[in-house]
Amino acid sequence: MSACDSASFMEDIRNIAIIAHVDHGKTTLVDGMLKQTHTFRDNQAEMTQTTILDSSELEREKGITILAKNTAVFYKGVKINIIDTPGHADFGGEVERVLNMADAALLVVDAAEGPLPQTKFVLTKALQAGLKIILVINKIDKKDARPEEVLTETEELFLKLATHTGHLDFPVIYAIGREGRAGAAPDKLAPDLEPLFEMILKEVPNAVMRADEPVQMLISTLDFDPYLGKLGIGRIRRGMLKKGQRVALVGVGNFTVEKLYTSQGIKRVEIEEAGAGDIVAIAGVGDIEIGQTIADPANPEALPKISVGEPTLKLTIGANTSPFAGREGKFVTSRQIGERLLKEKETNLGMRFADLGGGEFEAVGRGELHLAILLETMRREGYEMQVSRPQVIMRGNTEPFEEIIIDVPNEYVGTVTMEMGKRRGKMTDMAADGRGGTQVSYLMSQRNMMGVRNILLTATKGTVVINSSFSGYKDVEPASDNVRPGVLVALDSGKALAYSLENAQERGLTFIEPGEEVYEGMIVGLGTRENDIELNVCKGKHLTNTRAASADIKTVLTPALKLSLEQALDFIQDDELLEITPKSLRLRKRFLTKLDRIRARRGG
Repeated sequence: MSACDSASFMEDIRNIAIIAHVDHGKTTLVDGMLKQTHTFRDNQAEMTQTTILDSSELEREKGITILAKNTAVFYKGVKINIIDTPGHADFGGEVERVLNMADAALLVVDAAEGPLPQTKFVLTKALQAGLKIILVINKIDKKDARPEEVLTETEELFLKLATHTGHLDFPVIYAIGREGRAGAAPDKLAPDLEPLFEMILKEVPNAVMRADEPVQMLISTLDFDPYLGKLGIGRIRRGMLKKGQRVALVGVGNFTVEKLYTSQGIKRVEIEEAGAGDIVAIAGVGDIEIGQTIADPANPEALPKISVGEPTLKLTIGANTSPFAGREGKFVTSRQIGERLLKEKETNLGMRFADLGGGEFEAVGRGELHLAILLETMRREGYEMQVSRPQVIMRGNTEPFEEIIIDVPNEYVGTVTMEMGKRRGKMTDMAADGRGGTQVSYLMSQRNMMGVRNILLTATKGTVVINSSFSGYKDVEPASDNVRPGVLVALDSGKALAYSLENAQERGLTFIEPGEEVYEGMIVGLGTRENDIELNVCKGKHLTNTRAASADIKTVLTPALKLSLEQALDFIQDDELLEITPKSLRLRKRFLTKLDRIRARRGG
């Protein structure tokens, strides 16, 4: 396989999206496609890298794709534009807005796990977009791979989702993405991905058409260049675009295309012109937004706007008001936070923001992970803030529900069913997975689902795997009882001492280490009782002699439990806040003094 030099106008272009459930191997498959088409020189660093498109630090850490990305390879003189999409339902807005650039989708399914909740989600969106589906059963080298059964399960999923018979006609290919191999049967894999490339050429229609008509292009995503400003990215639906050309931003005005770019591998290459079917980035077109149409000024016809699913979860973001405010952040004021959220609004189509006044802002997203990624990104940029517990968005007498699939070792099945029962989860299926575990499926309100991941991960010693996807709005269910115990709350400010932490650990799990600074009202641990326990963790043992001092030094403590940002969001209650800085995550009570908390409970 050999690469083709990037041309300003291609006569044969195939546009495909890669869709899959989280961790089913789509990004690794793209790695192989990039490498085997000699997108990189043999001595380039990318030839030894994996998950090349997951370029952000967060994506690499979490092993997930967060932002949709465009790349392009050349095979037998054909340009194949590839759109790598997120697999997690929380980033559904990313999926929905970029599928309109593709004509087909590679649906990647793990040969052992089979179709999971996000498989259903992304396939639904692809079918609704009218894309031709190519099924790729990946990871067939796994010890517990069961490709024939997975094919049957995926066929059943197509039957459930299909709206016409054409949806049931899809080709199948088998692959080991990390080895860059594919074939028409599990036992007939080629030494490379040539069978996959040939199938793309055979099954995906040429995107080049209507090149002689007036130009028209829908902006599907945005990027930012420090020198050029905003870049609008989308697929040219008809006509030609040229550098220096006057175009209409429909409903706004006329502008000149200052720069024009296309993808070659993972690089953005400047070109003079591009034609219908290609995916390009343009600079110089005013204050461009996602969903707007670029068109011929003489024929300013708008394309249908991008429609994305409604967000279901909200939280409040404000400037940090704790006694430690301003110590660790670079951007600490509510004005700076507001400006940052306004910038996020321009590119994050699945999230919404509102100014609540008083220095507080509301962020509305598709799920806890969606909101957590925003907050984690901001803290890494130097922002300091405090956030409330996420709240589910109700619609009159309905609320959002989730389909949940839980894979758990057999020894913890009882733990899972008891916890989900307490949360009013409706079990829809239970089956042995043939590997010493059980898969249990539930339908549950998102409100009652809050906090369950932390509890089950702790109760099963980290062995449980939970996957969920949005199921729609249904009649409001009664809320589950408060399932989280009370917390340990610091009564004084100062440095935590080992002696006091030893006493605290007799009452529950602690979140802090000796020597760590605390303030009054800070949450320092999780108790074992229903109510909160207030204690002084800064009080040392009264030393009367050398032996007593020596005994204090020998205090043996259980290591502190450190929650991630996602876990902390899952943990806090309505009367609590999460303090987020570039260096620290601290849990606290909304009202820091004991007196203020008593007054708040009494409504005074």
